[in-house]
Amino acid sequence: MIILMAGLPASGKSTLCRELALRLDGTVLDKDKIRAALFSPSEIEYSTEQDDFCVKILLEAASYILRRNPSRFVFVDGRPFSRAYQIEQVLEVATDLKQEWRILECRCSDETARKRLSEQGTSGEHPAANRDYELYVRVKSLFEEIRMTKVVIDTDRPVDVCVQRSLKALT
Repeated sequence: MIILMAGLPASGKSTLCRELALRLDGTVLDKDKIRAALFSPSEIEYSTEQDDFCVKILLEAASYILRRNPSRFVFVDGRPFSRAYQIEQVLEVATDLKQEWRILECRCSDETARKRLSEQGTSGEHPAANRDYELYVRVKSLFEEIRMTKVVIDTDRPVDVCVQRSLKALT
């Protein structure tokens, strides 16, 4: 199964998918980690073109994993999936592989996102250096509503509550 983690920056996608992957023995494929592995810091540009390229590589890896073991849970992380074409690209791969798919859309309050972004900026824990509240506001203003079947997860709630709600959608 391919699980697409959608939502604004700092909405809790990565935290939730890591917890789910642990419980389901799944694989997390993160666009930002792929970018960091492929490009030197001077080559990282955070452009749509580079994002699309990294997601293409990510989807190749997902295809490889699922062809070898079709029962795996593969989590696609590291992108808000704020545009319909980005979601369709992932679902096309799922269809080609005859894989089920789910969309988990993580949402939190603006204040929670601001706090998370500030903490991540201070700690340097996130591989994407362009993450700040300005990015959050910009992505939010351009975010296209996801019209496909999805499960909305309120990540202002405790992680265990979010995990349980998500597990119900995935199993």
